[in-house]
Amino acid sequence: MQLKYASLKESSAKLKFRHQAFINGKYVNARSGETFDCINPATGKVLTKVTSCDHEDVNLAVKAARKAFESGVWSQRSPNERKNVLLKFADLIEQHQYELALLETLDMGKPIRDSYESDVPGAAKCVRWHAEAIDKIYGQIAPTAPNVVAMITREPLGVIGAVTPWNYPLYLACAKIAPALATGNSIVIKPAEQSPLTTIYVAQLAQEAGVPDGVLNVLPGFGETAGQALGLHPDVDAVSFTGSTEVGKLFLRYSAESNMKRIFLECGGKSPNIVLADYSNLDKAAQSSIAGVFSNQGQICCAPTRLLVQENIREEFVDKLIKHSKDFQPKDPLDPKTIMGAVVSETQMDRILTYVKSGESSGANLVLGGAQARKNSGGYFMEATIFDNVKNNMKIAREEIFGPVLSVLPFKTMEEAIKIANDTHYGLAASVWTSDINKAHKIAKALRAGVVSVNTVDTGDITVTFGGYKQSGIGREGSLLGLENYTEVKTTWIELS
Repeated sequence: MQLKYASLKESSAKLKFRHQAFINGKYVNARSGETFDCINPATGKVLTKVTSCDHEDVNLAVKAARKAFESGVWSQRSPNERKNVLLKFADLIEQHQYELALLETLDMGKPIRDSYESDVPGAAKCVRWHAEAIDKIYGQIAPTAPNVVAMITREPLGVIGAVTPWNYPLYLACAKIAPALATGNSIVIKPAEQSPLTTIYVAQLAQEAGVPDGVLNVLPGFGETAGQALGLHPDVDAVSFTGSTEVGKLFLRYSAESNMKRIFLECGGKSPNIVLADYSNLDKAAQSSIAGVFSNQGQICCAPTRLLVQENIREEFVDKLIKHSKDFQPKDPLDPKTIMGAVVSETQMDRILTYVKSGESSGANLVLGGAQARKNSGGYFMEATIFDNVKNNMKIAREEIFGPVLSVLPFKTMEEAIKIANDTHYGLAASVWTSDINKAHKIAKALRAGVVSVNTVDTGDITVTFGGYKQSGIGREGSLLGLENYTEVKTTWIELS
């Protein structure tokens, strides 16, 4: 389908928004009757009022999820049966690709091209992959004495709480829904209050696909109310959270204060991107580095925002960065030609601008951008921004900005680059550019990060794991290993007569 600007504008004006919570198979208002405004970041205008859930709604949703789990209506269905339902769910996501892409762009501010061509198909692929994987996982038989049979099997955990961020609302919701449901659990998911609309929408698609009532529940609301209640709930067996390191630590505390529920975290990042002078195609490295930082308006947890460039090529490389940044100028997200849209909220835009001021005051050299763009639109647009000659002790080099801001840090030797790269409490991702395979392997082994990319940035696939070292998280998502988060291991020991 070819996206046309006029048609997209017309469709967006007619779009109907699902705005209620989805509990036990029904769209319902919060028990309190409270709502919050859902804002279009490109215009600053209200799209709709969304149900604001709190602890009462969490109690209802968890009760419904527990009842569904204990009944076996989903947890006791064969893996093949669950697979077929999830495959139909993936098909329905694809069939509603246009509406979901519009919702994603209106709600979050990302370019419609990204929503339509990447995010929605990616969500469907994620659901389909987990569906296909679940009936191909086997248990084990332990090597015991001849008179013993010891079976090691995996079972669903029970009720999963999931809390998702606002930067990839649909994909990251499906990245938690799919493995949780594939392994037989029930789930209560709280989307970020900044971008809840697609998660609310797909609840009905899951129901249409055959997911029983109570197995999937969606609770829009705020972190300090619905999120906290989910983290503290004594009948939630695990929480999967993607978001900031600060909030991730809160969920660890909630677990300790309640029932020691399992906590799986994918948190912040300040990913290093090392460019060695021996790399043969500096234009490619510059273009990829820019895309890795400015795509999705810089709102990517593993964005390579700390660019470490060998000193003897730094000036040349910075010139290339500026050149390739010209394509990343903020424009209307509904225009199919746009590659950089609006940041998610006014609060986030102001936060980014505060970091820009910090960079300037600390002595970094602002060589591109640094200001709000498209002020007349009423939306929250931020210029692509580059700082040169950044030191690793500066605030802009140490804290996650979550916006289109790139810091260039010089280094002289490979050893110095590794030391600077690892000098952070984050460890989500890293990249290195070199034409020397020996250096590539040495640096990749030395970097303390969950994902290391060589001669590319921010790469991955559902078939490989994603997650971080240090304060970037606990556990992994993706691949068959990601399914382990949602299962309990049981040993059954049988002595034969």
